[in-house]
Amino acid sequence: MREKSDTAIQKNIGKKKKKVAAKIYIRNNYQLYMMLVLPVIYLILFKYKPMIGVVAAFKNYNVFRGVWGSPWTGLSHFKEAFASNDFWMALKNTLILNVGDIIISFPIPIILALFLYELNSKVIKKSTQVILYLPYFFSWVIIAGIVNQLCSNGGMINNIITAFGGKSINFLTVPWMWQAVYWISGLWQGAGYGLIIYLAALSGADPSLGEAAYIDGAGRFKRIWYVTIPQIKGTISVMLIMKLGQVVSIGFDRPYMMSNTLVKSVSDVISTYVYSVGLQSARFDFATAVGLFQSVVGVLLLLIVNAMAKKFGEEGVI
Repeated sequence: MREKSDTAIQKNIGKKKKKVAAKIYIRNNYQLYMMLVLPVIYLILFKYKPMIGVVAAFKNYNVFRGVWGSPWTGLSHFKEAFASNDFWMALKNTLILNVGDIIISFPIPIILALFLYELNSKVIKKSTQVILYLPYFFSWVIIAGIVNQLCSNGGMINNIITAFGGKSINFLTVPWMWQAVYWISGLWQGAGYGLIIYLAALSGADPSLGEAAYIDGAGRFKRIWYVTIPQIKGTISVMLIMKLGQVVSIGFDRPYMMSNTLVKSVSDVISTYVYSVGLQSARFDFATAVGLFQSVVGVLLLLIVNAMAKKFGEEGVI
């Protein structure tokens, strides 16, 4: 009996200590929690609450009845999309453009970051970072205008070609050339952002490992391959997982602003398909269904790639 009473007393004392510790913790850190109130309210109102509208993908949405008052249609919008040749063409173009972006745009920032990391001149490092990062702040409206000025029939590049006796090239009207311009413009716009991330990762690298490899006789390229890159392998894998998770999703402004009627066969993507078929025709339920399809496939790809990264010994993002 005494042992039971002693354990009960100890439990009560432990609970009282936890309550006192919790009160002290809240008193010392309540300002931080107060600062979280507005961001949490913002997330609830503008991020989580709109998710309720996903229900419209399974309804015959009527603006006057609202989402909940509209009749259910089940999977009819998904069946309509999957039966459409335009949808599959848009999906194919989305995959081609996104995979091309990954192949071209993903390794270049890593190479640039390694190059700048090996440089000793601070002036060149800073100026290069500023020059490469500046296009990231340009909207695709501006970039599309620059591309038109450079690559159109009367653009600067064709003027240089014709000045040397060559023939004008239709960069923006030939499908495969348009794809090349699309990928190069994406590289120019996004290389600076990736560069900053990889330079930040390299700033945490241990320089003593490189010095030890140098003493052992390793050349510069061997030090980069066997010492520097393995130290940022985690960052590279996380960035690659995020890129592959977005391979089905694509922004609207970039393909829409750079497209023209002569390259519709390669420039029509899911976002422009949703705009033309769903939003321009005021078919919000159909547009929601296609958007939900993108999100679900994106999440599945993210989980698959994340699981594969963990099998190869990387941390992943989840």
